Amino acid sequence: MTSTKPEQSTVIYPDSDGQPRADNTKQFRWIVTIKENLELLFRDRPDVFVAGDLLWYPVEGDNTLRQAPDALVVLGRPKGDRGSYQQWKEADIPPSRVRDFVPR
Repeated sequence: MTSTKPEQSTVIYPDSDGQPRADNTKQFRWIVTIKENLELLFRDRPDVFVAGDLLWYPVEGDNTLRQAPDALVVLGRPKGDRGSYQQWKEADIPPSRVRDFVPR
């Protein structure tokens, strides 16, 4: 008799939700202004990750539980590019600040 491992399903975490970043130029300008000012505020902190309109997946295995706030700040995570913020891959550290600043 041979033993087989149970088949694991692969969960895909899309980098895009297909939604526009902003509905108009004013909203976009505010999103960029706020995100860039947060970057400036934490420019000397290599352990602070700042992003704008980035999908955040808090739970591994659930790609429907997600949010794409206008801006997010994560204390204790290195700066750098990410396709999405998958919390379990980031030492399970959630964003410290998550905010939709611009009314939709």
